Amino acid sequence: MTSGRKFLVVADDTAEFGAALRFACRRARSTGGHVALLRLIEPAVFEHWTGVRAEIARQQREEAEAALAETGALVHAETGRPAEFLIVEADSLRAALKQVLSDDPDIKILVLAAATGSRGPGPLVSTIAKEGVRWGARKVPITIVPGDLTDAEIADLA
Repeated sequence: MTSGRKFLVVADDTAEFGAALRFACRRARSTGGHVALLRLIEPAVFEHWTGVRAEIARQQREEAEAALAETGALVHAETGRPAEFLIVEADSLRAALKQVLSDDPDIKILVLAAATGSRGPGPLVSTIAKEGVRWGARKVPITIVPGDLTDAEIADLA
């Protein structure tokens, strides 16, 4: 069974990212879908030296590609399908999500993991809880998983 259904995961450096990724992989595998990984690159702000700005942007892109390649290997091992890599330069994660979700109608579910510490669920989950979800004309369901789910718990849920 294969479908065009994509599970979008924000590929960042947070501790809870692993739970969101493992959950999305399990869901993709069980539904015949696949995983898309979004990595944000914030624009370099150097007004005076264009060459410096271009070099910083190149380095950020290389780092994003390397991080996604490593994560993509895990996705392929878990799902049997390659991950789709989305590297977006935007001022905020919310802007990057709006762009990606507007551009790709095959993305059906956004999978996030909530942080588990005393500082709250994390900035994106908190923003969504306060402001709601507005991705342009699209309505996309969001699955928020606890960031401290074990592999066994994820297997049971997904």
